[in-house]
Amino acid sequence: MQTLFGASQTAKEGADLAFTDPLTGLGNQRRFFDKVDRLIADRADDPAPFAVGIIDLDGFKPINDLFGHEAGDDILIQVALRLRAAMDSHSAVTRVGADEFAFLYPMVFSEEAATEKSKMLIEILSAPYDVGERTARLSASVGCSLFYSGDETTEVLVRKAESALYQAKRSGRGRVVVYTREMEEAAKRMTRIEQALRRAVSAGEVEPHFQPIVDLKTRRTIGFETLARWTDRDLGFVSPVVFIPIAEERGIIGQLSQLVLRKATEAARAWPDDLFLSFNLSPSQLVDQNTGQHILNILHRTGFDPGRLEIEITETGLMSDPASAEKIVADLRRVGIRVSLDDFGTGQSSLGRLREFQFDKLKIDRAFVASILDDRPSEHIIRAILAMCEGLGMDVVAEGIEQEAQADKLVQFGCGGGQGYLFGKPANADATLGYLRDAFRGASHVAA
Repeated sequence: MQTLFGASQTAKEGADLAFTDPLTGLGNQRRFFDKVDRLIADRADDPAPFAVGIIDLDGFKPINDLFGHEAGDDILIQVALRLRAAMDSHSAVTRVGADEFAFLYPMVFSEEAATEKSKMLIEILSAPYDVGERTARLSASVGCSLFYSGDETTEVLVRKAESALYQAKRSGRGRVVVYTREMEEAAKRMTRIEQALRRAVSAGEVEPHFQPIVDLKTRRTIGFETLARWTDRDLGFVSPVVFIPIAEERGIIGQLSQLVLRKATEAARAWPDDLFLSFNLSPSQLVDQNTGQHILNILHRTGFDPGRLEIEITETGLMSDPASAEKIVADLRRVGIRVSLDDFGTGQSSLGRLREFQFDKLKIDRAFVASILDDRPSEHIIRAILAMCEGLGMDVVAEGIEQEAQADKLVQFGCGGGQGYLFGKPANADATLGYLRDAFRGASHVAA
């Protein structure tokens, strides 16, 4: 009898260990899923709402790197103690990842209540942590979802909470996002757009449009910026503001970019030889070491002169992996491709980037141009940018010019290039060729 009891006790201890996080003593992911599964089963006949959530510690990795892993473990133990103390007798908290914790609130019935509870947890976690003789501070982001019907599984609830957490992290630190039915509709629409975009890219249905870039003094067209445009057979026109971020997030941007660049360079071969083609690279392409070779392969296939191509990159794109971006920029410049820094003044560490990278051109963001006529700080900033670029030997293009008075002011300040609706809206390849024939009427070097 003693032996059987001992075996039973050992089995129970083994089962408990399988459901326990060894560092914090909290339940682990298996425990969390088990608890939610049981609650769903209990409410099968009367599916009263309840809330689940995922807490992610903001900035834990830098603190872990700074203080060491032992101190990092100690902080995680302190986090677990605070979270456990914040739970009432109905609720539970578990550790489900390196610096992620999940909670279950069986008695929370609304999005508002879930938000308030989550804000309380964030506040509790934001108090200082003891690390030896020093202290450290953390913030946290929370994503929540609510159980509403018996059709929802634990996996579905967790996936929704993870999606809400992703939104919270994107909007800044210390935020709470509760997965709503509106978010569900938006997610479904995003998936529909993603699937349609994959098909469109595969079928070559995304087209380049071209917006003129002019010499501000003479108003002569000196080049065009390439902009992707897509009209789907079912969805209709889809704005690039919508489909470009989806292409980025879902890993389609590389194929999309290569398609548009190929079509753009094929179209630009019919332009006068002194016109350049400007093309944007996304942040994820500056992390991919194959980007430079993809561009060179396309230029080789289409027979487009690398010396006529300008690649535009943003400060945000440079920040993800500066070493990778620097290598790609160097590879492109080595074959004669010019590189522009786009949206200057809206990112971070602008002046540092100019020192670290070699750029041929800088594009002043439209936000400064839009307020140049009635905002003295914008005027002074543009003057300072132009003086700096002159000292660095860089060309400058001002974006978003819509009024003659803006163009005149920029000429007065010494700005060389301009782009905006004042000079032309983006147009497809045929309309652009027609525009050039009108602009260079009688010039024999515009292809028939």
